[in-house]
Amino acid sequence: MRADLEFTGPVVEWRGPAPYYFVEIGEAESDDIKFLAQGIEYWGQVPVVVHIDDIEFTTALFPKDGRYLLPLKDAVRRPAGWALGDVLDVALRVGRE
Repeated sequence: MRADLEFTGPVVEWRGPAPYYFVEIGEAESDDIKFLAQGIEYWGQVPVVVHIDDIEFTTALFPKDGRYLLPLKDAVRRPAGWALGDVLDVALRVGRE
């Protein structure tokens, strides 16, 4: 996969009606994403293709406090064994193509 960005981030939890798991994206990387996502963001979310370990999936980044969070779908996270506090190496491509 051609990656626009590569970064390392911790798995964090946000508790709403159900727990959701995300990878925190740093400030510098979030600024790069904002630049790359001009014209393709919707409701503040940015569509992306993600590669972690040997797993590739699509999702949309969530904006939070001027940065982005990368959602980890349970259908991907559970079989991969990614848990709260794990630090993951992420390759990310902005957009769906």
